[in-house]
Amino acid sequence: MNKILILKYGRKWMVYIGVILFTIHCSLFTTSCSVSYKFNGASIDYSQTKTIQIAEFPIRSSYVWGPMGPMFNNQLKDQFANHTRLEQVKRNGDLKIEGEIVRYEQRNKSVSAEGYSAMTELTMTVNVRFTNNKNHNEDFEQQFSASASYETTQSLNSVQEELVTQMVKDLCDQIFNKTVANW
Repeated sequence: MNKILILKYGRKWMVYIGVILFTIHCSLFTTSCSVSYKFNGASIDYSQTKTIQIAEFPIRSSYVWGPMGPMFNNQLKDQFANHTRLEQVKRNGDLKIEGEIVRYEQRNKSVSAEGYSAMTELTMTVNVRFTNNKNHNEDFEQQFSASASYETTQSLNSVQEELVTQMVKDLCDQIFNKTVANW
């Protein structure tokens, strides 16, 4: 009977002791050695590149929605502020991003069985000029586009802010990845 009690309770204590030892081992390992990974996608040599100049992107599209310009400009600056250690400057940046919003349009995406538009697609395009004053081989000029769709039963006014927010985020991600995320 004593052997059964020892085996029964001994195994429980062995498990508790194992968990405690494992926890101690993990805490000692993490405090004595730390490895830092950043999953924001930026691959910048901060010993050479310290500043970024992001110009305001004017709207050059014939069809506009007033708030989209400030929304885009603020999101682009926030993207670099939140995901890099680059200091944003007004002039003479190591990196320079400038351009304009060149297109904002909607078009019918699909047609219903009755022959009417069922889905409408909203598209926003920006032209970007990127200059890397530390490595001019990385300079480029390129257009980036993002689209979002909505059901034609909804009015554009009721979904425009949400859709433009999605497109602006997508555009800023594309620009960030092309300029500083060399992967």
